[in-house]
Amino acid sequence: MVPKSQIDQTIYRFQERTPERQETEAKLASGSPMTANTPVRVQQRIARIMSAEGLRATVAPVAAVVAEPATVNVLERIIGTNDLMSVTFLEGAVVAARTVARIRIRSGQKTVGYGTASLVAPNVLMTNNHVLGSPSEAATSLAEFNYQDGIQSPTVFDLDPASLFITDPTLDYTLVAVREKGSGTPALKSFGFNRLIEQQGKILIGEALNIIQHPNGELKQVALRENELKDILPQFLHYHTDTAPGSSGSPVFNDQWELVALHHSGVPRTDAQGRYLTKDGTLWQPSMGEQKIDWIANEGARVSQIVAHLKAQTLSGTAKKLRDAILSAESVALPVSSVTPAPAPVDVVTGPAAAVSPDGTATWRVPIEISIRVGGQLASTPTTAQPVGAKPVAPASPLATSADLQAALDAAAEAKKKVYYDKKADEAARDAYYADIDTSVNPKGLFQALSKLLKSTHTTQPAYKPATHLYPFVDLHPDKKIRSIYSQKVFEAEELIREDFEAEQERVELLQARIATEGALTDEALAEAIDVLEAQAPFNCEHVVPQSWFNKKEPMRGDLHHLFACEPGCNSFRGNIPYFDFPDFEEAIRDECGKRDENRFEPSAAKGIVARATLYFLLRYPGQLSGSYDARRVSTLVSWHNTHPVTDYELHRNMAISATQGNRNPLIDHPEWVTEIDFRGGL
Repeated sequence: MVPKSQIDQTIYRFQERTPERQETEAKLASGSPMTANTPVRVQQRIARIMSAEGLRATVAPVAAVVAEPATVNVLERIIGTNDLMSVTFLEGAVVAARTVARIRIRSGQKTVGYGTASLVAPNVLMTNNHVLGSPSEAATSLAEFNYQDGIQSPTVFDLDPASLFITDPTLDYTLVAVREKGSGTPALKSFGFNRLIEQQGKILIGEALNIIQHPNGELKQVALRENELKDILPQFLHYHTDTAPGSSGSPVFNDQWELVALHHSGVPRTDAQGRYLTKDGTLWQPSMGEQKIDWIANEGARVSQIVAHLKAQTLSGTAKKLRDAILSAESVALPVSSVTPAPAPVDVVTGPAAAVSPDGTATWRVPIEISIRVGGQLASTPTTAQPVGAKPVAPASPLATSADLQAALDAAAEAKKKVYYDKKADEAARDAYYADIDTSVNPKGLFQALSKLLKSTHTTQPAYKPATHLYPFVDLHPDKKIRSIYSQKVFEAEELIREDFEAEQERVELLQARIATEGALTDEALAEAIDVLEAQAPFNCEHVVPQSWFNKKEPMRGDLHHLFACEPGCNSFRGNIPYFDFPDFEEAIRDECGKRDENRFEPSAAKGIVARATLYFLLRYPGQLSGSYDARRVSTLVSWHNTHPVTDYELHRNMAISATQGNRNPLIDHPEWVTEIDFRGGL
């Protein structure tokens, strides 16, 4: 059964969106889905439909409009109310259905429940976290393909969580490897798979959805086209469809049989006290079974969000290879009868190779010039660009001889011998730093005076290179180790330094590979590519003020006062969501990183630390958080500051950062000033 906490969160999201949903339904009732979606989303949908990329089965109207301009008429014909579909729609349904399996959830040899899953790579299944929440649960459970009418016995496979098991309770998804069987049994690849597509534009509010499922653990069933998307949330979709218990983990498709969501929970009808109701209006009791609940809507996790979370995972070995196979997977092959002929290949001029200078800086002209510094001198690496059209050669890995890497490792080794924190020297430096600050002025005046001081003394502005500037000494704790800011996992500085250098090298190679295949990139495409590469090869670093809030500009991006070591999983879990204080945080079921619910995030640890870092940002960069923070959110930061006193770790960081970039954090030096500063000046 879907956990009550999961259902309650779904109810909360559904109820919170009631005004927006009612407005949308009124627009849909006017007869045009166009008005119920933003112009940007409409354009993304048109572009996606009119592209051959990723389409597995094509509805009839699409073929008629492929050569036409992307106009309103195009979209209206694509998502119109005409239910006459091309036969290829049904052929696509048959292909998609082969990827779907019933999950037999077992405890030892005993079956304790059922769920649904679908292949998203030749040997990887996707289902819900609440279906398979741990490797031990997956190890004893089974995947049953072809459990459907017309087939006498299903094809059963064991799961292989030792090779790959990734799960996330917030998005409620699990990816688990499947173990191939011996000869005489159909290979997993014969069932095909559904490609996970991160790009936007796969579905619009008002469009039909299709779900293939094993309701109540029964034979495979399909809900086609009477299902309508009602709302699009940052992480979830809300829709009306026929699903039932056991349908958890079902793939949700658009009319082109692209996977758009992972079904995970329903929204039950409730009374004024929040108690679930049955279809006849009586109070529901657990003994009645889920099928008796009056479900009024359903919720699925967006595939684009699942992909983003998957990219952010730090993996190695077989797990990394399987994850990479998922992300690079092509669409499942269709039978010849249902494949739409692909357009003839278009020759693309190969982009130029990188010019790699002796200091390890790789430079492309694409048409703007971009340089990425990976490490020191590269052995036997050309220093001039290859002719345009020549096949680029990826630079040899500089990690073994990188002067920068070695310098960072040497600094980390030296840090173990250094005095961690010199209290007497720091107090003298602190007093001198604020000597000209008049604390008798009004709160607004004190904000302005401190803001001016922080800016004028920020004389050195380091680039965003945590492996060089953060891990070796600044972010060390008193035991000379590093702790991830939200989870408090312990790392050696050398470990994070090496991982970040490897990530930077991987970005260089991936960018060069893309340029080699696509040729010159526009400025916009280049910026997008770099964003994608950073997600694929992330640093172990968190900006407590997310980079998207200041468009990755310097000096904010490299400002050490708001940079903290953080494993990519927690970094991705938080995303760019403002901090929030949940009333039930101590009792809530939450991730080791904290609790996240839509546009709210509360970390498991370091609340006072991140609060003071964010308040520093308000002082140093007034106006930058406009739209992301308001007075209510600032009061949360002040509350955390007051509840969680300044630590020796922060005193050490503040002293080390002031030696590096010149300025200090007043909330660490003078915690008592927090009530005397009007932080509204920073909004």
